[in-house]
Amino acid sequence: MKLPLQITLRDMEPSDAIEADIRKRAERLDKFRNDIMSCRVVVEARHHHHHKGKLYHVRLDITVPENEIVISRERDLHHAHEDVHVAIRDAFDSARRKLEDHTRRRRDQVKTHTVPGHGRILLLYPDEGYGRIMSADGREVYFHENSVLNVPFDALATGMEVRFDEEQGDQGAQASTVRVVGKHHIVG
Repeated sequence: MKLPLQITLRDMEPSDAIEADIRKRAERLDKFRNDIMSCRVVVEARHHHHHKGKLYHVRLDITVPENEIVISRERDLHHAHEDVHVAIRDAFDSARRKLEDHTRRRRDQVKTHTVPGHGRILLLYPDEGYGRIMSADGREVYFHENSVLNVPFDALATGMEVRFDEEQGDQGAQASTVRVVGKHHIVG
């Protein structure tokens, strides 16, 4: 971190154990994301007139280039936060997830889902346990009986409509998973 870690404990006695826990977790964040400019942590304990004990509120303000990430673990939402270390852990876990999301967005690595291939079974070799799919774009794609999901291999027939996930094998394109398409949806 470019600036020293700031720790504030409100409405509670100073505690070396709590500060050590916060420092350890802040160091992990700094190793994960080495461009953190500052980190401010506020831990607050408030007495409630309930039959339960104190609930802790933890707030993190983390400054990174182009953004400030704020985590506020509300004490009223989680009775597990009667333990200050659980509240601190949850706040830092949330901060790490937000930092991961921010890093992905900065790198344009937002997760995308690939659309499975579509085609029809062209050839079947039941004795050898494999077949070929004619993809929608006119390519032949190999598949093994172990790649067929939710339908027995011997229940397949040429001409059946399928969706498949494709990968490159030693011999070219092959389907890693094959799902039979029913009348209105994928079977299975």
